[in-house]
Amino acid sequence: MKATAFEFRHRFWIIMVIYVLGFVAPWDAVLPLDGADPNAHLWGVLALLLSKTGIVSIGPAFSVVLGVGILCAGTGAWLRTWGSAYLGTDVMRDTAMRGEGVVADGPYRHVRNPLYLGSWIHTLALALLMPVSGSIFTLVLLVLFHLRLILGEETFLSGKQGEAYTAYCAQVPRLMPALRPRVAASGARARWPQAALAEIFMWGVTASFAVLGWQYNAFLLTKCVLVWLGVSLVVRAFQMQNQPAA
Repeated sequence: MKATAFEFRHRFWIIMVIYVLGFVAPWDAVLPLDGADPNAHLWGVLALLLSKTGIVSIGPAFSVVLGVGILCAGTGAWLRTWGSAYLGTDVMRDTAMRGEGVVADGPYRHVRNPLYLGSWIHTLALALLMPVSGSIFTLVLLVLFHLRLILGEETFLSGKQGEAYTAYCAQVPRLMPALRPRVAASGARARWPQAALAEIFMWGVTASFAVLGWQYNAFLLTKCVLVWLGVSLVVRAFQMQNQPAA
């Protein structure tokens, strides 16, 4: 169940492939699952189902689903930025596992894997723009792949840090955040500018949903996702180029 060294090294591109397949849903050409309707994306389907309950009409139903999407996008972006500020962008981008010490500050006092949790929550917003089958594919595959990465990282860190990491794991939940901090802060300083820049894709998507989502145009938002992906790849290349040598 643990991810291999190859999977960890290429995790960014594996995740990108999962997202691309979710948006394109190439299997639909062979096995039609989603239909050709312009609103066949998850956003439209959920809005239609909500309107059928009789609680709201179809127009407000689209707004309700969009509101949930904005909340998920913003929550995921904030959680990842908070975690990145304490973990460090150099560790996030590294192609090899590192275990210099237990990170026990910021969100890591509440949950062991805030970055993965933030990604899942943010993906709930992205999934709204995908065909239904693509959204299910993406959410399931992403969760399974992240779980493999988590198990691989935990095995590595247990061997690297020993009792210190075992004690940390015994107190801090893996994925369900504790409302109160479970461990004392270690005194690390947050690096907010670097973290915000590292998560520019998520913040860009959140802004696009919040500003342009009210046009109810999933295709427009999908184009915004592609634009912010391009921006984030440029930022990623810049940060990796300036990453300090190990």
